[in-house]
Amino acid sequence: MTPPDPADLPGRPAVTPETLAEWRTTLTRLQAERDSLAVVADRLSEEYEPQEADEVPADEAPDDHPDTGPLTILAFDDDALATEVATMVPWVDHILLAVYGQEITSGRPWCTRWPEHDEALARIHHCWLAWQELTDARSGATGPSVWQRDHLEPLLLKLRSPDGPFAACTTNPDHLSHRLLPAPVFTDPDSLPQPGPIRPPA
Repeated sequence: MTPPDPADLPGRPAVTPETLAEWRTTLTRLQAERDSLAVVADRLSEEYEPQEADEVPADEAPDDHPDTGPLTILAFDDDALATEVATMVPWVDHILLAVYGQEITSGRPWCTRWPEHDEALARIHHCWLAWQELTDARSGATGPSVWQRDHLEPLLLKLRSPDGPFAACTTNPDHLSHRLLPAPVFTDPDSLPQPGPIRPPA
C-alpha cells in the first residue's frame, strides 16, 4: 500500500511560493540577529574575564582604564574598518532598515552606499554600539526602550532628513544616484586668535 502524500493530509496548510518567501525573509532576519548577537558575545567574552583577586599579583593588576582602541569607527585603520562595516551590514539591512526603515521617499531618503558617507557611517556605528549594550540582558528590561528613544530615533531623524547626509542621493529604485555632499571649507588660519605679549606680574 502506498503511503499518503503528507501534503494531502487533512488540516495541513498548503505551502505556496509566498509562504516560502516569507519563511526565507524570517530566516534571513533571524540569522542577521544571531550574527550580530554573536559579535556581542565574542566582545563580551574578550573584555570580561572574571578571576579571583588573589590570583593576580598587585604589580600585575590591569589598569582601571585599559587601552582598548578607539570606539568611533572614523578612527579605525583600513583593516579594522573593513571588518567592522562587514559585521554591521546584516544589522543595518535586517534590523535597522527592515524593522525601522519605513518607506524610502524623497522626504525620508536612504543611500545603499551609506558606508561612503562619513557622517552616516559614524552615526550608524555609534547607534549599533549602543544597540549591542542596551539590548543585552544586563541592561535591564528598559534597555531596548532607552536605545530606541535615545539612539535610534535621533539617528533616523538625522539620516532620513531631506537635508541630511543622503540629501544628494536620489531614492528612486529605478534611477539610483549616489553623490557625496561637498565638505565645508576648513578653518581659516587668519581667524585664529594671536598670542599677545606676556604681561609682567603685578
